[in-house]
Amino acid sequence: MWRDWAAVTPFSAPRQSLGRLDAEAAATLIAAAADLVIIVDRNGVVRDIAVHADDLAAQLRDATRWRGRSWLTTLTAESRAKAEAMMQAAAAGDAPRWRQLNHPAIAGPDIPLLYSAVAFGPDGQAALFGRDLRALSEMQQRLVAAQQSMERDYARTRQFETRYRLLFHLASDAVLILDAAGQKVLEENPAARQIFGAPPSRGARTLADLFAAASLPLITALLDGVRAAGRADDVTVQLADGSTAAASVSLFREGSAPLFLLRIVAAQPAGSTVAVPKLKSKLLKLVESAPDGFVVTTMDGRIVTANAAFLDMAQLSSEEQARSESLDRWLGRPGVDLDVLTANLRQGGTVRLFATTLRGEHGVPAQVEISAVTVMNGGGPCCGFAIRNVGRRLSAAAPGSALPHPIERMTELVGSVALKDLVREATDVIERLCIEAALRLTNDNRASAAEMLGLSRQSLYVKLRRYGLGDAAEARG
Repeated sequence: MWRDWAAVTPFSAPRQSLGRLDAEAAATLIAAAADLVIIVDRNGVVRDIAVHADDLAAQLRDATRWRGRSWLTTLTAESRAKAEAMMQAAAAGDAPRWRQLNHPAIAGPDIPLLYSAVAFGPDGQAALFGRDLRALSEMQQRLVAAQQSMERDYARTRQFETRYRLLFHLASDAVLILDAAGQKVLEENPAARQIFGAPPSRGARTLADLFAAASLPLITALLDGVRAAGRADDVTVQLADGSTAAASVSLFREGSAPLFLLRIVAAQPAGSTVAVPKLKSKLLKLVESAPDGFVVTTMDGRIVTANAAFLDMAQLSSEEQARSESLDRWLGRPGVDLDVLTANLRQGGTVRLFATTLRGEHGVPAQVEISAVTVMNGGGPCCGFAIRNVGRRLSAAAPGSALPHPIERMTELVGSVALKDLVREATDVIERLCIEAALRLTNDNRASAAEMLGLSRQSLYVKLRRYGLGDAAEARG
């Protein structure tokens, strides 16, 4: 908020320095002294007005009709009390002080002006000098907006840091942050302290403090591989206390400095592992060695684990290459098949014999059928996909398969019906067959079928009514 501004020191000898000014010269000087000058009588009625800036005059509401009106009525309601106090001080002969007053604008926010009132003449007239504060007000608003934006960014950063700290300290695996240059430990979580003991009082841990001498080349090669390629396979290493553990590394940047995140998973001592019932153990072994592919994903399609058969279909050499990737990456219709599957899983919990293709990493496609189910895993849902290669079955049936009945009936009409009529009818038949296939693949989920066919839902409903594939009530639903 603007404070009142003290008046400047007046001229010491105005009669000598200014001489005898006539009314025209005085008016020129007064008009040039401010962006807006208003002459009012003792009752505050506007007698004359001079606007130095054209854009200011264009924005002031009814400025051309201020003459003959009370000056207070041209101000906003919250500014009138300050204006009355300023006029009373000028009439009493007090030293003029600057006050911020606002005028309503033709459009947009109010127009702020910095006013000072000077009384003159025997009849109690006063000159009101106004300075345009729009540029300063806009700069102030930008500053406030920038400050608020910075506060929001700081709040988000604090939230991210809080989440990171919480995950870092609650992680059951040992996690260490390494300096990529000197490979010194910058930070470690409580799980790491349980494995490696308390950190030294002076200096920082090094790789030699963490691992046995025989494993240092493995760790160095792992760090170099991650620095060069961005990722590397896990390695089994020996810790300084002689125990065995699996080590994995990720590279990230903090500002311009590269850092390593080193994760250590210690091997469980004999007898400390959670025993799996024998029947469940056999079932897990059966799934792992089954000839059909089996994949477990999160509800958004990110792969958690996959068996060897799926890795063979996808032409992958290890499960790590599939983990955390989207299953959509290998399905035949990207952005369609997985959405249809997950939509049906959310609605019904299961999907049976969904026909599609699966593309390998080297571009080799395979005809597959997918059955899927959702289950709860640790309080959260996950999806299991059973993927069967049916390419041999389809190829064996293809040579002797007959044409669909509608197409076969149309071929019998060749020679007795004009070609253009046959083409039009064939188009309708193919369109109907495609719609029926899409509805069959999506278990009559019309939103998913429309997405699969590249149609809007309304267009699909129109075609359903046209071909009699559902009554009007169902189509509207």
